Amino acid sequence: MAKHILIVVTTADKMNEEHSTGLWLSEFGEAYAEFHQSGYEVTVASPLGGKVPLDERSLQGDVPQDILDTAPLLEDTIKLDKIEDIALFDAIFLPGGHGTMFDFPNNEKLQLLVRNMYETNKVVAAVCHGPAGLVNVTLSDGSLLVAGKKVTAFTDEEERETTLDQYMPFLLETRLRELGAEFSAAQNWSDHIQRDGMLITGQNPQSTVSVAKEVIKLLS
Repeated sequence: MAKHILIVVTTADKMNEEHSTGLWLSEFGEAYAEFHQSGYEVTVASPLGGKVPLDERSLQGDVPQDILDTAPLLEDTIKLDKIEDIALFDAIFLPGGHGTMFDFPNNEKLQLLVRNMYETNKVVAAVCHGPAGLVNVTLSDGSLLVAGKKVTAFTDEEERETTLDQYMPFLLETRLRELGAEFSAAQNWSDHIQRDGMLITGQNPQSTVSVAKEVIKLLS
């Protein structure tokens, strides 16, 4: 039977009144392509359901056509609250984009899904700002999911380089460290992932394919 991946994407479209945001397309598209090529079934869900806002900057430059071709999959996503049976899924994957910093951390349904997946020995993976969905996840024993775990995510240095740090509700690396995670940072914009048991995290957009391949490796 084919493996089934739940990809959860942001539906936050603003940082503030002047600055728009959304999903970073390549972090979805590259992972989707890897999972699809492996014959996996993929379900795409989001906090609000429906059409996913894309960060316009992720559409600039020389974006490969196969990544652009995944955009239609984001036209009508399933609302997260409608996901009930986690037994259907073998892994959950959280791609980034600055939108996740606004609608992932306090989403109780997402926290519940991540906790249940992790505690049933399913793969939990996130890349770049996707780990914002991990920061408030508590396990059944009351401990924080990320406490004592080896993780990575978009670094404070990378955030400052984007100049968007001033608009963030918090800095992701700093928050993960504050929560007791063993945070690992590589050079800005370099491909870097961390795996701690069934938890896989990637530092930035450049790490997406490596995270997806590590998910596939664990599920093989």
